[in-house]
Amino acid sequence: MELATVGTPALWAGFIVFVLAMLALDLFVLGGRRAHRVTAKEALAWSAAWVALALAFNGLLWWHLDGTLGREIADARALEFLAGYLIEKSLSVDNIFVFLMIFSYFAVPPEYQRRVLLYGVLGAIVMRAAMILAGAWLVAEFHWVLYLFGLFLVATGFKMLVFADKAADLEKNPALKWMRRHLPVTPAFEDEKFAVVKDGVRWFTPLFLVLMLIETSDVIFAVDSIPAIFAVTTDPFIVFTSNIFAIMGLRALYFLLADLAARFHLLKYGLALVLVFVGAKMLLAEFYKVPIGLALAVVAIILAASVAASLVATRHGKRPSLTP
Repeated sequence: MELATVGTPALWAGFIVFVLAMLALDLFVLGGRRAHRVTAKEALAWSAAWVALALAFNGLLWWHLDGTLGREIADARALEFLAGYLIEKSLSVDNIFVFLMIFSYFAVPPEYQRRVLLYGVLGAIVMRAAMILAGAWLVAEFHWVLYLFGLFLVATGFKMLVFADKAADLEKNPALKWMRRHLPVTPAFEDEKFAVVKDGVRWFTPLFLVLMLIETSDVIFAVDSIPAIFAVTTDPFIVFTSNIFAIMGLRALYFLLADLAARFHLLKYGLALVLVFVGAKMLLAEFYKVPIGLALAVVAIILAASVAASLVATRHGKRPSLTP
């Protein structure tokens, strides 16, 4: 089976050029290569900018499809993009809790965190692209794999509900244990370098370990989030663009929410329910296809309710952080 897609070669090329241009702007123009502490005001501005860019892209895509493929397809793909973007954006919040735990564990200075996350985003884009293409191929060749995705998401959602309030122990992390056993690591940070050469020997810094854990965590989260977006659309172009927009805005969202993470502790339950919902949607597709507008509304309501409940529960003071 061949998956229908609105992504023409020109659209794919244009979007990839846009992503590369934004990354180059950050890396070479806006100071991504030098130590810099991101302020709340700067993070808010960048978060708003990325949301605005995502909505503008969706509007332009709708306009293009309306003129080339018709209003019905334009409306459907625009709603699919919004639903996919909301799901990916919300699930990326769970990454923020993990990032905060990793940075706290290694006591990474705030001015070094921006560079780590920049390279983390670069790695995430490459990995997500590969996983999305693999997922699209699987769905095209074996349509029944969508039901496996659905079962996996429901199981993952229930697991998140059970373990939502349990803090991970990085000391037991197998990737970290392997790196400490096999890599020469400096006892302290060397500015914001990932590696240094001393007496002819290459040493890795703790910042390199942080970067590897960030990349590893993104692979784990991608295993949840990519099947989730296939619940609302199987169009590879919509899957890819909505996913990448959510990832590109993740770094700014981290700096915006890092100091407030304790106030959103109930959001994890909301994210778990989102996974259960989208998984159930995939499993029931043979009997009842949930309208994309309804799915978008349900996800939005779950997230809004969990955020509101978190704020009410912590209105008299911050909840103690679970991070080391």
